[in-house]
Amino acid sequence: MANLIVVNNPKNWSLKIPDVPIVSARDYLTDTAFSVQRSLKVFNLCRSYRYQSMGYYVSLLALARGHKPLPNVTTIQDLSTPSISRFMADEVDDLIQKSLRGIKSSRFSLSIYFGQNMAKRHETLSQRLFLMFQAPLLRVEFEWDGEAWRMRGIRAISADDIPATHHDFVVESARTFFKRNRFPAKRSSKTQFDMAILVNEDEPLPPSNKTALRKFAESAKRNKFAVEFIDRSDYDRVAEFDALFIRETTQVNHHTYRFARRAIANDLVSIDDADSIARCTNKVYLTELLTRHRVSIPKTLIVHKKNRDQIAEDIGYPCILKLPDSSFSQGVYKAESPESLDEILDKIFSKSDMLVAQEFMPTDYDWRIGIIDRQVLYACRYFMAKQHWQIRHADGDREAYGDVEAVQLHDVPKTVIKTAMASAKLIGDGLYGVDLKYLRSKAYVIEVNDNPSIDAGYEDRILKNELYDAIMRVFAARVQKKKGMNGDRA
Repeated sequence: MANLIVVNNPKNWSLKIPDVPIVSARDYLTDTAFSVQRSLKVFNLCRSYRYQSMGYYVSLLALARGHKPLPNVTTIQDLSTPSISRFMADEVDDLIQKSLRGIKSSRFSLSIYFGQNMAKRHETLSQRLFLMFQAPLLRVEFEWDGEAWRMRGIRAISADDIPATHHDFVVESARTFFKRNRFPAKRSSKTQFDMAILVNEDEPLPPSNKTALRKFAESAKRNKFAVEFIDRSDYDRVAEFDALFIRETTQVNHHTYRFARRAIANDLVSIDDADSIARCTNKVYLTELLTRHRVSIPKTLIVHKKNRDQIAEDIGYPCILKLPDSSFSQGVYKAESPESLDEILDKIFSKSDMLVAQEFMPTDYDWRIGIIDRQVLYACRYFMAKQHWQIRHADGDREAYGDVEAVQLHDVPKTVIKTAMASAKLIGDGLYGVDLKYLRSKAYVIEVNDNPSIDAGYEDRILKNELYDAIMRVFAARVQKKKGMNGDRA
């Protein structure tokens, strides 16, 4: 994939980077030679990315042409929205404090050139911020508030903002950046598209075990994808792919959400998608959504500090208390008395202003219905851990799990399938696992998971490889639709 630098006026461009052509923004936007060119990475170094400016349109049209712009439109929007930039900076707060420790002044400016800073001590912080805000030239402003360093702003800068004494360093940083092997290896003649599968090898409870991940990769190849496993450090490479498959536990305040956002901004097919992550990972939202659409759920109360006394009257004992972003049975508690209720509420309110209280529905197992593209995919019974009320139970360093039993779809009560489908359709058309209780011939939705567990030897016991193939066929169809019905790369 060729590199191209786009600037407002090449005659006024002061940085000469060998072997990388430079064109004007006007030429890039209007010359038909660029509109038909493929496999081009566009480094947008215009003076301004203001909405509807030349710089803005360079990144916007690069995306429309199938080029890979840096920065892309999402980054431009993030840089122009202070609340988003401050929110994203919170993730690297420890690194900010470490990097700026010892600076005597109350203000500090950090210049980041293609992910690098002239001072070695700021190299790690510069690279992390560049991964979050991918613009070639950045300047970050920090301020000491008396207790800690705070990021007050981050913006893209032009070559005019670079001190002359920095020019040689900027050129060398650019050369190093362009020399990197930043793109997937040349695909074979049997593949058409590139897929990234996002994983976290250190995650204790990943959505898929290693065997399942291997089966996903094999299935992707059968569906003409070249596959690469990536992790959070590959955030800057998302635009290189045609599809993103997130097989890491998702949260909104998390890099998985930003990966999903960046994927959509770069016109990738993404499962999970950012909307599904935001909707599924918050129990308060799900409660409101399912209640409004009259989907059956256990008796539920959205709780805040002022109505905590209503739980005993409205729900009764025992009751289940959930953190809004609880997952994998973590952040889910059972209160059996007023004393235990108060203790758990105090614990949860120290982390969240709201929570969900639900009636306790004892069953030997929960149903899990897997759905993709608004079609039922598989069904399982998830049994409770031995002598416990949850599927997964942690006691200190010891964990216990209930059995998982894959079930033929024709053996699932029809109301379970119907209720699962009704809830999943409210979220979107991604890959979901709907958990339900089935009591007295009625199904109740417990939650909708946006990245359900798919482990080899469990969820795939009946469908075998067909389970993986069905998911990858959805990816292939969606990528082909984006690029033309014949599946050719655009």
